[in-house]
Amino acid sequence: MAVPLYEQMIARLQNDLGKTIQTGVFGADMQVQLINDGPVTIIIDTKNKE
Repeated sequence: MAVPLYEQMIARLQNDLGKTIQTGVFGADMQVQLINDGPVTIIIDTKNKE
């Protein structure tokens, strides 16, 4: 269900903006690095439901 919605959104953006939108592979496995650059880092443990 998500892929058609994604494709519709891209088509709408291209139409509204009048230019091509670069895309990747929907749902692809990505490896991302993150550098926290701010005064506070909040860690949320989703396994602990309390």
